[in-house]
Amino acid sequence: MDVIFHYDGSFYGFLCCIFERYNWREEPAAIFCGDEDAFSLFETREIKTDPDHAVRVLRKVSACSGEAAALLRCGFLSCLPEKEVRLLHLVEKLLREGPGFLRDRSDETYYPVARAVQHLHGEVHLLKGFTRFSDLGGVLGGEIEPKNRVLPLLKSHFCARYRNECFFLYDRTHKEALFYANGKAAIRPLESFEMAPPDDAEIHYRTLWKRFYDTIAIKERYNPRLRMSNMPKRYWSTMTELQTGLPSQRPK
Repeated sequence: MDVIFHYDGSFYGFLCCIFERYNWREEPAAIFCGDEDAFSLFETREIKTDPDHAVRVLRKVSACSGEAAALLRCGFLSCLPEKEVRLLHLVEKLLREGPGFLRDRSDETYYPVARAVQHLHGEVHLLKGFTRFSDLGGVLGGEIEPKNRVLPLLKSHFCARYRNECFFLYDRTHKEALFYANGKAAIRPLESFEMAPPDDAEIHYRTLWKRFYDTIAIKERYNPRLRMSNMPKRYWSTMTELQTGLPSQRPK
């Protein structure tokens, strides 16, 4: 009988879906999370998150292949369509055939996941350079708008870079934020967020940074196509130097 799994959206919750797939000996037609619309003629099974079950699955996958375990973690953070079902099929094939297929880039189970993870790591690399922070009364604040859930992979980079600061980084796409203070970091859901208006000092620094960016540009070598290749346009909305109409004074 076809069934749809519904879980809480967490990585451990997804691992519990894998556990229940074998516990109930059912192959889910789809796996949905959170508030996703799972309207279907199929039966819907609510999968509860049990840390013990999740750890058992992760240990089993790790025992078969450390590479597969890493692929599972990163694949879950990716924007791969129907990623849960694809990752479930990856685990099924791993348990059935062993890790040999992970060396075959043409494998129809492995390749889509590997490509999605490559895209994830590429976006993480870009955002290490493209993320801009503002000083908001002694706290650094920034926003990003990624396709993938990059905060778990960006956490160590920015926590090391700003280890003596307090900062937050908000992911507009996935509505979650990374918070860091006093050597401790946490990623928490944040459904709605609006950046505080900049004070006079922050406006001054933004203006200086934009002026520097414009000044070092070489007009004769201006190549918009190359710039968009090196700095994709979808990141521009959160980059200070590419904003227009910077405020000249603090909002009243």
